[in-house]
Amino acid sequence: MIKKLAIGIIGTRGIPNQYGGYEAAVQELAPRLTAKGHQVVVYCSPHQSYQKNEWNGVQLNFQYNPEDKIGTAGQFIYDLKCNLHARKQHYDVIMHMGYTSDSVWYWLWNKKSKHITNMDGMEWRRSKYTPKVQAFLKKAEKWAALHSDLLIADSEGVMQYLQEKYPTPIHYIAYGAEIPQQFDDALLKPYHLIPNEYDLLIARMEPENNLEMAIEAKIKSESKIPLVIFGNQNAFGQYLIEHYKNDRIIRFYPANYQSEVVNSLRYFSRFYIHGHSVGGTNPSLLEAMAAQCHILAHGNVFNKGVLKDGGAYFTSVDQLSNLFTHKKATLFNESQIEKNIQRIKNNYHWDLICEKYEAAFYQICT
Repeated sequence: MIKKLAIGIIGTRGIPNQYGGYEAAVQELAPRLTAKGHQVVVYCSPHQSYQKNEWNGVQLNFQYNPEDKIGTAGQFIYDLKCNLHARKQHYDVIMHMGYTSDSVWYWLWNKKSKHITNMDGMEWRRSKYTPKVQAFLKKAEKWAALHSDLLIADSEGVMQYLQEKYPTPIHYIAYGAEIPQQFDDALLKPYHLIPNEYDLLIARMEPENNLEMAIEAKIKSESKIPLVIFGNQNAFGQYLIEHYKNDRIIRFYPANYQSEVVNSLRYFSRFYIHGHSVGGTNPSLLEAMAAQCHILAHGNVFNKGVLKDGGAYFTSVDQLSNLFTHKKATLFNESQIEKNIQRIKNNYHWDLICEKYEAAFYQICT
């Protein structure tokens, strides 16, 4: 009989997802691993609205997180508390989702466990960080890469970068997506939206996600179709809301984590704008593909590696503005949408992604 594993997962704010990509991935992976018979513990921030100790068979362990009081520095304390607790456990594998505030504690990692780190994109490239923070992130990347037993790259571009720089074994395992079975246009009514008469952008409010480029392009296009933006209300988000509050063609809404609502918003949009420019395989791009969106994506190596010929690309305000003036039929054909769905089924389905993670766990534990 194949041994079932004890798995600890550090580096997210917890599940169910109320924040972003790592949380979305763990929300899918952890219950699937549990269903396979493994013991899975996900470390969570106490600021999660869900406060029970178990979710869909997954054990949740809440650790102190002062991020609400002291800002970003609180993430380091939160990761410290998670790692100190994990040191006392008998995990076969500890999976670290990212390294930005976790790898600084590598010298406290449980030495009896095997450590896998999902390296995400090249964090130090993100424009929101100052040069000093970018320099620190390069060090944090190095600590994680050299002290992990296995690295996970979620895109081929990230894998190539890591292979050229570090000796640690690397696996390419992308994020996944579920293909929605139904869509309901009634879910658009609270937002006063009409099917095919709005463009949609869903993203964390960060500069490298090119929200301002999308807004400026929409205004420049003189399109009458509104650009509807869903995102977290951070400082950059507040700046955008304040700066563009008088442009009626731009509408802002808080992030929504109800999958049936978000998938219906995607499906009934005219165009879905994916402005992410840094990182690997982004979950929201896969989810847009699965929801049969007509995608206008930032033309970088990460997005092109996933979407391929299944969308249209831009790298400037002028290019995106021009795309906004087109009708769907002039930019897309149905075979592109069908190919996107097939890519999800063949390469990015969560059951397949979970099998790849499980195989990676067994590889380093034997």
